[in-house]
Amino acid sequence: MDDKELKALVSLLDDDDQEVLGHVEDKIISFGDVIIPFLEEQWENSFNPNVQKRIEDIIHTLQFESLKNRLKNWFNSEDQDLLEGMWIIATYQYPDLSLDQLKKQLEQIYYEAWLEFKTDVHPFDQVKILNSVLFSKLKFSANTKNFHAPANSMINMVLESKKGNPISLCVIYMLVARRLKLPIYGVNLPSLFILTYKSEEMQFYVNAFNRGLIFSKNDIDNYIAQLKLQPIDIFYEPCSNVDIIRRMFRNLIVSFEKLGDYDKAEEIKTLLSIIFSENDPGLSL
Repeated sequence: MDDKELKALVSLLDDDDQEVLGHVEDKIISFGDVIIPFLEEQWENSFNPNVQKRIEDIIHTLQFESLKNRLKNWFNSEDQDLLEGMWIIATYQYPDLSLDQLKKQLEQIYYEAWLEFKTDVHPFDQVKILNSVLFSKLKFSANTKNFHAPANSMINMVLESKKGNPISLCVIYMLVARRLKLPIYGVNLPSLFILTYKSEEMQFYVNAFNRGLIFSKNDIDNYIAQLKLQPIDIFYEPCSNVDIIRRMFRNLIVSFEKLGDYDKAEEIKTLLSIIFSENDPGLSL
């Protein structure tokens, strides 16, 4: 179908007949996301708000289907790369976001940390060096003022604003730490995502939401007791990249529900269902 025929098809989006409209929308959607640039051009050239709204809805449908496919492919991949998973989440709000752009930003943070990092000091001191770079030099901090804002779960926005929620700050911390060859992993603690440094010689914990505060297993024991929960392994041991992405999706559901944007919350639930696990503890933030 050439541009003239496509334009004629798009012009039918102004039809009041719902049956005709449905057929037109289905036909346009059948072309897949390759048609998005053309639709964006038609949106810019249209002065009809009804047609513009219907084009917006079609573009969103196409982008959402593309996102679901990327998520499925990521879930079925061998490495389930964490940064790629975070990028996929961010493309829900920012569909044109480049993964390479995120890699360059993380590489710059890694370089800043590498300049000051020491391999011949105690792990506590290595973590303190990383804390100094991230939280003092680069000014990353907890977004306590807008704790439930969806932007806190979008890694591009966290890298830009330097503010995030516990899990997004932990992800950035972990990505940089792992580039420095530190054995630092995420931990699914109830109501607070944290990190653990775990090697054959030692294990301790790091709270990226509190400027990299270092604490012990006993501190987690006390925290769990305060919540009146029974201690289980997942509260102390490293979780997988898939666990992290699931938890980020759950955070987004809470964020959109608090904003009253239930349509977006339902779409995020659809994405979560793609990587659902019956063993998922269902912890948030």
